[in-house]
Amino acid sequence: MQPLDHARYLDLVQGAEVLEADGTGDKVLRLSDGSMLKLFRRKRLISSAAWYPYASRFADNCLTLAQRAVPCPQVRSVFRIAEIKRDAVHYTPLAGQTLRQLLGSAGTDDELRRQLGRFIAGLHEKGIYFRSAHLGNVVLTPDSELGLIDIADMKTFRQPLRKSLRLRNFKHMLRYAEDRQWLLGEDNPAFFQGYLSAQSQCSEAELKLAIA
Repeated sequence: MQPLDHARYLDLVQGAEVLEADGTGDKVLRLSDGSMLKLFRRKRLISSAAWYPYASRFADNCLTLAQRAVPCPQVRSVFRIAEIKRDAVHYTPLAGQTLRQLLGSAGTDDELRRQLGRFIAGLHEKGIYFRSAHLGNVVLTPDSELGLIDIADMKTFRQPLRKSLRLRNFKHMLRYAEDRQWLLGEDNPAFFQGYLSAQSQCSEAELKLAIA
């Protein structure tokens, strides 16, 4: 993690577009060259972020995903900005649109639902447990591949995920009503079919029981 003094930080963000902010300040900025700067703050004094900052987790997760052939952002630098008590990741964003952005135009696209099912199964088979899994964090790239963004909240294992983690991940994906409606509305089986076709640990009955 590189130190970034306040003057250099102000130079970096000059002309940037604020994409996300809250009462504590800016959170995500699109810089003038199209790259992104994601800012992190430690929310509690006693937290795992004290010895493993969120910015470092984000960068490490990007490296892990790339090694496991999962499309994701490309990290340029990781900074500590002491004057504003923030850590930051400077990265090249993953090109494409999130599935949530595509809901209106892909409302009847069962092949995309199956593709997402296969993608989630592939993550699980690669030992990736993405706790922030939802349609706003999955991107359809211009090459028609699926990839992940906003990946600080992720765990990776050397072996495929055990069944209990897979089922828990399904619950995470379906906690937003809009996402759930697109994935499973009117008992649409496409998402389940895609997932089941790419793994062998979970049955359709177990998946449906987990999300009931």
